[in-house]
Amino acid sequence: MVPEFNIWAVLLATVSSMVIGAIWYARPVFGNYWMKTVGHDEESMRRGSAIPLIVTVVVSFITAWVLAGSAALAQNFYHGSFLANALLTAVILWAGFTAARMVTHDAFDRRPWRLTVLNLAHELVTLLVMGLIIGLFGISAL
Repeated sequence: MVPEFNIWAVLLATVSSMVIGAIWYARPVFGNYWMKTVGHDEESMRRGSAIPLIVTVVVSFITAWVLAGSAALAQNFYHGSFLANALLTAVILWAGFTAARMVTHDAFDRRPWRLTVLNLAHELVTLLVMGLIIGLFGISAL
């Protein structure tokens, strides 16, 4: 059985992920540090930029869909406010899957801890905004 979710919330949450990423990694925000730390320059950013964007849209949709379904399951378990449950679910999934796995990979990749923190913070903000959107829309599709 697939949990009920609001497709409009999932689609808007997907878009929000793209907007947050565009702002977060913009050069005046954290983009200059990120580019320097991962070894990108203007040319490498231009080359083949379509594929990462397409991948990001697809995985952002999957993330929003899983978060919406998980929030619906949490709602059935905890009851109460769907918004609060969606936000709590976002934090739990971030901590248990995103943060835990990213820290492990970055430790083995020997990435600078500041880069790990930057990326973890981005993921937390992204999931919280997705949770906010999903929580405000509710479970039922329009």
